[in-house]
Amino acid sequence: MSKSNDFPPRRVLVIAYYFPPMGLSGVQRTLKFVKYFPEFGWHPTVLTVEPHGYIARDESLLPELAGRPVEIVRTSTAGPGRMWKKGEVVDLPPERVRRIMGKLSDTFFIPDNKIGWKRRAVAKAAALHAKDPFDLIFATAPPFTDFLIGAAVKKKLNRPLIFDYRDPWVDYPFKFYPTPLHRLRHIQLEKRAIQASSHIVTTNRRVKELLIKRYKFLTYHDIEIIPQGFDPEDIALALASDGPKLPKSASKMRITYAGVFWEDRVPDHFLTALSLLFQERPKLRGRIEAVFAGNFREENLKLIVRLGLQDSVKVLGYLPHRDCLKEVVASDVLWMIVGDEVGSPGKTYEYIGAGKPILGLAPEGFIKQTILEAGGRVVEPRDVAGIKRAIESFFDEYEHHRLLSPPAEVVEKYNRVVLTRQLVSIFERMLTT
Repeated sequence: MSKSNDFPPRRVLVIAYYFPPMGLSGVQRTLKFVKYFPEFGWHPTVLTVEPHGYIARDESLLPELAGRPVEIVRTSTAGPGRMWKKGEVVDLPPERVRRIMGKLSDTFFIPDNKIGWKRRAVAKAAALHAKDPFDLIFATAPPFTDFLIGAAVKKKLNRPLIFDYRDPWVDYPFKFYPTPLHRLRHIQLEKRAIQASSHIVTTNRRVKELLIKRYKFLTYHDIEIIPQGFDPEDIALALASDGPKLPKSASKMRITYAGVFWEDRVPDHFLTALSLLFQERPKLRGRIEAVFAGNFREENLKLIVRLGLQDSVKVLGYLPHRDCLKEVVASDVLWMIVGDEVGSPGKTYEYIGAGKPILGLAPEGFIKQTILEAGGRVVEPRDVAGIKRAIESFFDEYEHHRLLSPPAEVVEKYNRVVLTRQLVSIFERMLTT
């Protein structure tokens, strides 16, 4: 589906509040789509915000777009983010504080605290279209203000509109509804937005099922699944680089977690299991090390000390994405956690792309099946005994050089180039219907 020289490129407006130089996994999916759109004959204009206060900033991401026909247009916004100076990185608050702040935000801002961006974004989109018309609108969320902007822009531009659900809206497991009226309002807003859309994309089948169940006017064919993925270029660069920040010992099995902990995604049960394993098999202390690449809270550090794991755990803090991938590809085993049936942690797919065995702490659902398909092991998130057995089993395989990589055909399914081709095929179809 590569672009033909006989046809001019199409233009797509990408509405994305979260975009580099903001960091963390929430920007990766959008960045990679934008990066590879031109290879399939689409030139993107990204409508986003000036990067105010955020918990991570990654200056290594935007250079990936250098030399590509990508336009990035930024506007000012309103709301809590204006409390910080432009570009300032905000410290990750204690989890208890973060939850309180989240509940306050959910109480006073609908659909989210980015709603102050809507008026400016809609006006800017209309102005951009008047100057050089777009063929299609692509809005990705969260925040779900992006969908409201997309619906308003479609009304003005009369162009096909595609929604990309990276997470569910109404059914997001950590969304706080202080009253039934709050929930009803969200349902009303989501319904109106979906009715304005031309097509829907989700990262997993569970979100698709929830949408079809709630909104009876939706059919199976109105929603397509394009999962999270990995960029093969990132993996190749990580493998060809000068190695990880943390030197790797050939005598130690390294288990790495990349990302942030929050809500029910916590390291407590994994660390407890590791501590119990060392108590039962003292000779493994010094033969297994756990590495954490990402923002780490003070309460997590205190748990490491309380369990006596200081000599076996390394905390690297937040790293630029490609530096983080150096740690991933240098590891022997990778682990992740998700406590619900709708989340699609992007790290899972980058782990698969890195070709490493995966220890998944996950309930029944599509993530469990994804990891098992990739040859990994899955344990219930709170099953300390099960986690301990899994670590022990991985170590035995490591010691006998029997750790297995995911099958090549499974890896290729999550290649970002392949996934972008799938999305572009939807774009093309929307222009002909």
